[in-house]
Amino acid sequence: MSAVPALVAPSSSLRKILLLVWGVLSFGGVFFARDMTLVVAGWPLNYWFCAQGVVLCYIVIVALYAWLRRADGAPVATSAPEAAANRSRLRRLHRNFGVYVVGLLVFLAVMAVAERQGLSRYWIGGIFLFVTLALYASIGVYCRTSDAAEYYVAGRRIPPIYNGMATAADWMSAASFISLAGGLYLQGFSGSETQAGGLAYIMGWTGGFCLVALLIAPQLRRLNLYTVPDFFGVRYGGRWPRWIAAGAAILCSFTYVVAQIYGVGLIASRLTGVQFEIGILMGLGGVLVCSFLGGMRAVTWTQVAQCVILILAFVIPVSWLAYKQLGNPLAPLVYGQQLEKIARLEKQLASSPAEMAVVAEYGRRADIYEQMLKDVAGTLARERAAAQARIRQLKDDRADALVVQRASRELAALPRDVESARELWTRAMQENRDHSRPLAGMSPHAQAFAGDPEGTPREREMFQNSRLNFLALMFCLMVGTASLPHLLTRFYTTPSVAEARTSVAWSLFFIALLYLAAPALAVLVKYEVLSNLVGQSFDTLPKWIAQWAQVDPALLSVADVNGDRILQFSELKLEADIIMLATPELGGLPYVVSGLVAAGGLAAALSTADGLLLTMGNALAYDFYFRGTKDRQGAMVRVMLSKFALLLVALAAAYVAAQKPADILMLVSASFSLAASAFFPAMVFGIFWARTTRAAAVAGMLAGLGIAVAYMLLNAAGVRAFFGLQGSGLWFGIQPVSAGVFGVAAGALVVWGVSLLGRPQRL
Repeated sequence: MSAVPALVAPSSSLRKILLLVWGVLSFGGVFFARDMTLVVAGWPLNYWFCAQGVVLCYIVIVALYAWLRRADGAPVATSAPEAAANRSRLRRLHRNFGVYVVGLLVFLAVMAVAERQGLSRYWIGGIFLFVTLALYASIGVYCRTSDAAEYYVAGRRIPPIYNGMATAADWMSAASFISLAGGLYLQGFSGSETQAGGLAYIMGWTGGFCLVALLIAPQLRRLNLYTVPDFFGVRYGGRWPRWIAAGAAILCSFTYVVAQIYGVGLIASRLTGVQFEIGILMGLGGVLVCSFLGGMRAVTWTQVAQCVILILAFVIPVSWLAYKQLGNPLAPLVYGQQLEKIARLEKQLASSPAEMAVVAEYGRRADIYEQMLKDVAGTLARERAAAQARIRQLKDDRADALVVQRASRELAALPRDVESARELWTRAMQENRDHSRPLAGMSPHAQAFAGDPEGTPREREMFQNSRLNFLALMFCLMVGTASLPHLLTRFYTTPSVAEARTSVAWSLFFIALLYLAAPALAVLVKYEVLSNLVGQSFDTLPKWIAQWAQVDPALLSVADVNGDRILQFSELKLEADIIMLATPELGGLPYVVSGLVAAGGLAAALSTADGLLLTMGNALAYDFYFRGTKDRQGAMVRVMLSKFALLLVALAAAYVAAQKPADILMLVSASFSLAASAFFPAMVFGIFWARTTRAAAVAGMLAGLGIAVAYMLLNAAGVRAFFGLQGSGLWFGIQPVSAGVFGVAAGALVVWGVSLLGRPQRL
């Protein structure tokens, strides 16, 4: 057999048909979402389609493709004794997995009984943290290895269903578990004109698996690779394709892993009460034991264990909340009827005098900041002089030391220079301006896109921008899913190509269990807030509000803006990263469920961090230093250097996460645009077009990644302020988080054009 078929995949009519169906369902369904106004069994058709219907269609597409192509790349026939040994191993795995699930359920039951017997919440939180970390560490120690094949690809012996579970855990990161439901709570169907989101995350992060199954995973598995940059080295030859791919893998994985470690710190600090930074170090220890000692082998079986924990941790509270509100625990089937109730409550809020008073006060504060920004230097000088004069006056009056200390802290909190003041006050002005709009700046939950296609010119423009940004974000998430190195490497671990396809189908099935429940949780929590929490006296607010506010006031805070001592909707600030973690307490569930949810969030963050750190360590050692050599003599050295590189990037990521750079969902979304721009064009062209050349791949990766990074940076507030850039830097109104739209387009054009101009490369 020639080398060409191994490196370039043949054309397939089935693949083309399924891709066409995928594209029509995804982009056609979104484009006409505003027109699907029919209500069926209490469900708005457009909401059901984007939240559930299209996800089920994606599962059918991936499963159908795996079944119809099951003979292509099927495992090679083995001898009878070997086949019997494989069956025995699979039965043993099933038995061990069953024992683990039963043991986990017994542990939860014991903790529930202990809580009823009076066990302290601090003990419950500490036990959940210790037991889960001990479990992951035990798996890491048991699966430790220095064998190259075991360390990099788990010996290519992972059955499809277990690889699907491991992939799902790897995929359902802190963004999915901690932030997704919160993002849906804040953004509703589609987000606002300036910040797309909502169901774009559901469609983007599930629809991308169709691209993985149809375009990427089978061909990469066929080549028996160790890393994703390995593909660029094998397909194109030379050093530069591999090095650029390795650098891009480190860049997008580092952005991604910072968000995971931030989530680890958030959860560990809430469970144990330790400082955020200490929580990061505690969680990091659990990550390193698994990925450092056993590589992909340990990470795989740790992620299988984590998959069960995080699915239970998500499904139990949402089912409990659905039963409490609707009398039916099957939340994804019944939560649609709450959408109509939420719409009525939103209309009541819009006309509430107390709510309008809060909105007016936020508008007044925004106007004050706007005036301050007209003369930043003068305002800062006056503010500093006034604070210093107040401290002198307090000292002259022999005021209490605590009062003087508080005034000194207020002086120290003032911006250090003009640029810092401009950035801080601009952000404060925007936050107050957002809260000065109805519903604290949120869109109506079930409304597809901001604005009105039949309204005023401004409303029509808002609608067009909102829909365009929704489509752009969804595209970046889909293509980024098919490009992320830590995800694609998971499909190297199956025994055969056919089992890689089946593994993708299992992955999407397990992921859908959480992604179908996330919109339900967002709706149920919003109804709980609107109907029960809003309107309470500040004196009777639940204790969990103050407890979470102590962890990080930026995540949750309340303020009596209009002075009536009654909580209004706009006076409650809930960020995306807090919604899921606070759900058990908001719904009045036992604290053991809060411990389970925190353990699930920890599992989600740790499982993804494991895969990401492994990807970066391998890229540094295997692809940069050894350039993909597979000599047996240096196998031990390669593995040891990969472990050392993993340790370095873990410490660097922990340091960055401790700075709390941004919310989890936005950090993760940015990494998808980066991965899509760097990898997707060169990878797909390389797989399906024999004429693609090395020079084209290098130029395409640099162009795509360069455009995406430049677009993000030039639209960052700090960069624009530093260079004095005025006006909007957006192209076609597309937000920076969707920079992958331009990066992928530029990369594809460059790869295609340079390949046509150059001499065809011999494969």
